[in-house]
Amino acid sequence: MSKLGDLGARLHRGEVGYDFIGNRRIWYGISILITITAIVALAVRGLNMGIEFQGGAVFTTPKTDVSVSQAQEYAEEAAGHPAVVQQLGSGSLRIQVGGLDTAKSDQVRAELAKDLDVAESKIAAELVGPSWGEQIANKAWTGLGIFMILVVIYLAIAFEWRMAVAALVALIHDLTITVGIYSLVGFEVTVGTVIGLLTILGYSLYDTVVVFDSLKEQTKGITKQTRWTFSDVANRSINSTLVRSINTTVVALLPVAGLLFIGGGVLGAGMLNDISLSLFVGLAAGAYSSIFIATPLVADLKEREPAMQALRKRVMAKRAAAAAKGEPLDDTTDAVVEPAVVGQHGRRGRSSERRG
Repeated sequence: MSKLGDLGARLHRGEVGYDFIGNRRIWYGISILITITAIVALAVRGLNMGIEFQGGAVFTTPKTDVSVSQAQEYAEEAAGHPAVVQQLGSGSLRIQVGGLDTAKSDQVRAELAKDLDVAESKIAAELVGPSWGEQIANKAWTGLGIFMILVVIYLAIAFEWRMAVAALVALIHDLTITVGIYSLVGFEVTVGTVIGLLTILGYSLYDTVVVFDSLKEQTKGITKQTRWTFSDVANRSINSTLVRSINTTVVALLPVAGLLFIGGGVLGAGMLNDISLSLFVGLAAGAYSSIFIATPLVADLKEREPAMQALRKRVMAKRAAAAAKGEPLDDTTDAVVEPAVVGQHGRRGRSSERRG
């Protein structure tokens, strides 16, 4: 068995583990710091909205020997606005300039034809109105709102309202970080970006639901025992699914990284940058939030229940009594000797270990 596979098996059995719940304030602090940075970046720098959202013109030239940087300089001199230039596979150029109306577009087209030394009739010009981008944005917001509502309803029915709230917080956390990264790096926000943002919601939710499902199974009948608190079992749930979450995230990130760093960076495919950056940041943030934010937040909410507070008092009293007698404290989460699983399955596992 590989080292990673052996570690995963030991984590699942509870032989080793990291105290995610006990250190949750650290992760809360890190997330708050990242979120504040993202919000400040949005307030100060804003987003570099693409032509689909601010309106403008797109010029497509025939095959030319003019470099991308030189074409960008020509376009910005002619239009008086920032320009985005992409080289297409055929050797032609795609030049986007925002804030142009029909009259200005014709003027810029003529200037480009002169600078690029091509016939004006061979430069295709397409005007994009800002109203189209506004419609796309409104539909995206509507879709996002419907998705959030359905997620909360489903999780509240399938699990409970506390898990629904924690999942919602994690989703907002992931979206805020992703949008903040876009503001910091200055990548253009296009329709591809919107598609990427909507796509990461499913990935983010997947890891969270996997941990929640494990937590739901392991906390059945938890108040009938005095060995573990809810936080202990929540910590066990995270550790038991940790390797699976890492494997899933890494496998998903590899092709996205290929799109971002090879497709976008080496090949210069701008649209790939738009969608792959949102996917890359969103996938990483989703894996982080499911482990370090969502489940610890559920534990915090559950520990406020009178039944869980009473359970914690009983567990702490039993541990204090065991410590006073000098008995081994195998119930703590710092050094888990046996799986922190309540219910019939956990009892059978411990009995077989003792017989072994």
